[in-house]
Amino acid sequence: MDGPLAIDARPGAVHWRADETALIVVDMQNGFLKPGGYFDNVGYDLAHAPHTVAQVVAAVAAARQVGVQVIFIQSGFDAMHLCVGGATAPVWHKSEAQVLMRERPELARRLITDGTWDYELVEEMAPAADEPVIRKSRYSAFAGTSLDQLLRARRMRNLVFCGVAANVCVETSLRDAYGHEYFVLLLEDATHHAGPDFLRQATLWNVERFFGWVAPVAAWQSATGAAR
Repeated sequence: MDGPLAIDARPGAVHWRADETALIVVDMQNGFLKPGGYFDNVGYDLAHAPHTVAQVVAAVAAARQVGVQVIFIQSGFDAMHLCVGGATAPVWHKSEAQVLMRERPELARRLITDGTWDYELVEEMAPAADEPVIRKSRYSAFAGTSLDQLLRARRMRNLVFCGVAANVCVETSLRDAYGHEYFVLLLEDATHHAGPDFLRQATLWNVERFFGWVAPVAAWQSATGAAR
């Protein structure tokens, strides 16, 4: 559909066209959301995970209802970890997955690595046939991927973000989107942070103040339900 989406957001409502808007679903993978996965092995609390998954599922369903393009982002490494680049690359030092796999040999090439359970999208998050899956090996969904080209080819101007982690890959991708001249909105209750709660609050404040807009899933559902 090409009708308007009137989204009740902060710091003010936005009015976007459905056919110029994409929902970007970031890193909804077993490794970040399921017991036994990467985040669980690091020690992050996963108590939020069922609610986060349910909220993202609701956001995706609302987008599909009005033909908003849904794009899934999948984070991790190729089977041989060639994309990491070795010790000369920052990701080798700063990716908690890379560090943990070196510290615990039994986890080698098991965390968010292509071909593993950890890397797969959660079972509740199956993409439709016409919904692209963009693979990335860095925090930003724009770094070394075809995402910008795909969005521009489809004449997208507005991006709605959800997924994990709010203060890492979601915020990094959203900031990059802003730098690529897209209008951006974050669904505040369809994302979760890694670390203390003040990091989530900081992300929401940053987005609302400097980069775009913030809204709950209920506002997104209302807007898509009202689209014509």
